[in-house]
Amino acid sequence: MTHDHDLVLRPTAAQTEAALNPPPGRRGGDLVVETLAGLGATTVFGLPGQHALGMFDALRRSSLRYVGLRIENNAGFAADAYGRVTGEAAPLLLSTGPGALTSLAALQEAAAASAPVLAISSQIPTAGLGGGRHGYLHELPDQAASFRGVVKSVHTVRTQSQIPSAIEAAWKSALTAPHGPVWVEIPQDVLLGPTAIPVVTGGDAFPEELPPRPELTALAAHWLSTAERPAVIAGGGVVRADASGKLRRLAETLQAPVVTTPGGKGAFPWTHPLSLQSWIEDRHTTDFLEDADVLLVVGSGLGELSSNYHTFRPRGRVVQIEADLGKLESNHPALGIHADARLALQALLETVSRREDPTAPERVRTVLTKVRDRIAAQELTLEQELLASVRRALPADSPSFWDMTILAYWAWSAFDAKGPNLMHSAQGAGGLGYGFPAALGAAVADPTRPVLAVSGDGGALYSIAELATAKQHELPVTWLIVDDGGYGILREYMTDSFGEATGTELSRPDFVALAESFGVPGVRTTPETLEADLSKALTAPGPSVVVLPAVLRMFAPTHLG
Repeated sequence: MTHDHDLVLRPTAAQTEAALNPPPGRRGGDLVVETLAGLGATTVFGLPGQHALGMFDALRRSSLRYVGLRIENNAGFAADAYGRVTGEAAPLLLSTGPGALTSLAALQEAAAASAPVLAISSQIPTAGLGGGRHGYLHELPDQAASFRGVVKSVHTVRTQSQIPSAIEAAWKSALTAPHGPVWVEIPQDVLLGPTAIPVVTGGDAFPEELPPRPELTALAAHWLSTAERPAVIAGGGVVRADASGKLRRLAETLQAPVVTTPGGKGAFPWTHPLSLQSWIEDRHTTDFLEDADVLLVVGSGLGELSSNYHTFRPRGRVVQIEADLGKLESNHPALGIHADARLALQALLETVSRREDPTAPERVRTVLTKVRDRIAAQELTLEQELLASVRRALPADSPSFWDMTILAYWAWSAFDAKGPNLMHSAQGAGGLGYGFPAALGAAVADPTRPVLAVSGDGGALYSIAELATAKQHELPVTWLIVDDGGYGILREYMTDSFGEATGTELSRPDFVALAESFGVPGVRTTPETLEADLSKALTAPGPSVVVLPAVLRMFAPTHLG
């Protein structure tokens, strides 16, 4: 009798030859890049530093493509976008102390947005570990402690033989739903020391699945099938699980209207008769969702934005499908189903009964008309025309990456992403500087289509150094900078709250001249010429910058009354 635990994977002849005759000159850093390649990685992002040189030298002997950015936080944003676009774990190579800590804001965004980033950092030499004050360069008493509250899991290496297993475990953690950033740290001497360990030739790259409990999906299917007014909120989990097709079939089977959160942009077709689009920060939408007798929430924790700033009060039953266990029922009581969105939606599709509801499309049209009328009454023509110009200029299959800026806040509600996984922003953690370096990461993942980045002038100055990266790699990214002379949304918030703004006005450079100094073509546009200038820039090869001087306003919030 053969038991499962008796089965052993026997090495191939090539693996045996590689083990017996490893190439000369290998170090601990080679084990890092060999393990990444064995797991299926093709590209790594990062920034070299003294303690990490063992990893970076090993890149010279590997097939991995290295894309170096100018600031660690921007490298983290690029890896975040690469992970979102490809669904793969994006390796991010960092050095000890200041280099590692500079990536924290990007890793927080990756955690909030469930982006799979595999951060691998060096550490001080092994002799200095343990919390003593040895005076090593970049020394921290406990470097990993700075990351435990940010990343999904922490993996510590102390010897070369631990490297392949630790990286493989981190890789699986990053790609197991919910996706997220993970942290691996390896001491300098372990990376630099010669190694006798055989070449790493493979790895188990398959993450664990997260199926739903069948008794829960059976009850949810019964509720949805017998509901009078079912509705759906689709969040980023639907996009990450590549489940938009299943969501559409379920909504059509149930005749259930669907609204997407900012993170779920594109999870449901914008012009579908059942589409409430993304006007989730609108009281008319909130009222409609509150009136549902069964509300299905898929891949969303119903956080601040998704709940119209916690003013949402559902009166019916709520079914919440969420891969992050900590988000289940964290804001509202629900039938909580801890599962990957794709697997849970498939289970519902196999169980629900078809509903007929000829009134559903009309009820959707009524809500959207009320939303349009509310916005129209505020005389915000400039903002709506600018967003429409961007949409017309951007090819339908091109991704866009939005910084925390007023035009992006409009886009969360009013921009048609044209499909899943095509519009991304930093609304997870809400930090500045995301748009441009993230767009660079997406362009690295797929250089065959142009990518759009949108920033304000304040956010642009966070990542201006990456114009050098864009030019060095000739990445097809067009950067739209809306220049309003400061932190526009903070100016508006402070003026509304206190009567005047403090600390929001900025001296800024001539962005066109600055771009051209990097060898990147730039143009200053107007609202009237934006569509033409943006279209031209997006069709030109390589990077470009389009600067739009304009002061924009937000539509009035509906959660304050």
